[in-house]
Amino acid sequence: MAAHSAAGRGEGGFRLPRSGRIHKTKDIQSLLRHGARRKTPSLDVFFLSSSVLRSRWGMIVPKHRHSIVERNRVKRRLREIGRTHVLPRLREKGMALDVLVRARPEAYGVGFRSLRDELQKMTEELC
Repeated sequence: MAAHSAAGRGEGGFRLPRSGRIHKTKDIQSLLRHGARRKTPSLDVFFLSSSVLRSRWGMIVPKHRHSIVERNRVKRRLREIGRTHVLPRLREKGMALDVLVRARPEAYGVGFRSLRDELQKMTEELC
């Protein structure tokens, strides 16, 4: 059990560290109001210079009349894409951005690869 919980902690684990997440309501509202917005076929992506000098990731996954199982699947996919693809790319480029991804109803019907490709393309445009 201890090995499992230790693996999930910090930068080397599988979890996105708390410092890398956007979780405060005021930060989310600021991004929605003042952030630049890009649309992909299944996502709305908002980004703004980070106030903490480090890139952070946040998600909004509305129900869109889908089950909680489907909603959690979309959340897990987006979280993993942010952790393994988007944030490392921004870090490589020395960019400190807050990125907020809002799933559109179409996100429920596409797979991991499609979501990843949409976000990678958008990230490359930003960089």
